Amino acid sequence: MNSSPPGGAPGEGRYGEAFFRPDRAGEAERIDFGALAYDDITMARLRALGAGPGWSCLDIGAGTGTVGRRLLGEAGVASVLAVDRDVRFLDARPAPGLRTLQADVTDPGFAPGSFQLVHARFVLMHLPERDRLIGTLAEFLSPGGVLVLSDAVDLTSERAPGTPYTTAMRAMWQGLRATIGTDVSSVPAYPHLLRGAGLGQVAAEIHVPPLVPGSAISRFWTDTWQRSRQAMLSTGLIDDAGIDAAVRYLESDACAALSAGMLTAWGRKPRGTTG
Repeated sequence: MNSSPPGGAPGEGRYGEAFFRPDRAGEAERIDFGALAYDDITMARLRALGAGPGWSCLDIGAGTGTVGRRLLGEAGVASVLAVDRDVRFLDARPAPGLRTLQADVTDPGFAPGSFQLVHARFVLMHLPERDRLIGTLAEFLSPGGVLVLSDAVDLTSERAPGTPYTTAMRAMWQGLRATIGTDVSSVPAYPHLLRGAGLGQVAAEIHVPPLVPGSAISRFWTDTWQRSRQAMLSTGLIDDAGIDAAVRYLESDACAALSAGMLTAWGRKPRGTTG
């Protein structure tokens, strides 16, 4: 998932090209900071939905593979197929039962099989085809299987107090939308879209990790701002000094803010359903 070169048309690029390139030093560590902030919540939900022995699982946009390895090691699932457009981080950390597939979920020919669990975290928000893809991912479920989608919800609304942090976050969301098409505005509609894809037992929850100095989520955001700095500057909402001030703010005791939340929505394919 990637971004366009500077000066390109809005939203023409993709995550992982101009921004968040996997070949840039430290990108795996940035992804892992996000995993440290969210993996416990993700695993608790997946296990509550039944992920366990005998399950075959598909993890879309698997990153460094932390969820897949925990599904195998903690939930005891039978297998995990970890899919990403670049699998270098996955292949660097192999585990028994973890298979990797370098593929693009937006490819019309993408058809990895049938699974009890299909999981995608912080993936669809970067893709313009997100509404259609929810239906596609639902098709990969075996009867009784569950689709679990997690993406960001922006809590730095216009009513949030003006701080270096809120200024940086607003510039980040606007810059990423203009360059790589990231759009979190439709994430609250995921439960409705899951129902529209024919799934039942639909529900959702939101987790907001606390922003405290030195926390994994604070380090994730500071790394993310550094890697998307050009997109942020291009908005005119912030300058280099403003980004640096936001980093210092997150690292200080003065920080009093809400991180972006993670909305997780899920739905189950009715038993007796095929296709």
